[in-house]
Amino acid sequence: MASTKNNSGNEKRVVYQEFGNMSHQAAVQRPLQDLPPAQQNLRVQATRKGRKGKTVTVISGFVMQPETLEALHKQLKTQCGAGGTVKDNQIELQGDHTQKLLQILTQLGYKAKISGG
Repeated sequence: MASTKNNSGNEKRVVYQEFGNMSHQAAVQRPLQDLPPAQQNLRVQATRKGRKGKTVTVISGFVMQPETLEALHKQLKTQCGAGGTVKDNQIELQGDHTQKLLQILTQLGYKAKISGG
């Protein structure tokens, strides 16, 4: 992208831009919808893969805004008494909490299943 100054010296005018107007990127992005809990199909799975032998409970299948997901993550962390994080639209909690999380999520109105063995 190249720009030039006009006579006043303050304003910049775009002379060439290869990939469209990047300043309006938020207007071009598709909004992520928040599905109600009854319409979400969640999978709860305890896994150790890629975590140096530590067990982590992963909840996947969320279709919601990142802010809503973060609020649910915080609530689940406090109810399980464990640490965790949100990665790639999934909630990860430290330790094996599959049964407890399944019970909590169904009480909140989510359709949840235990996945894996």
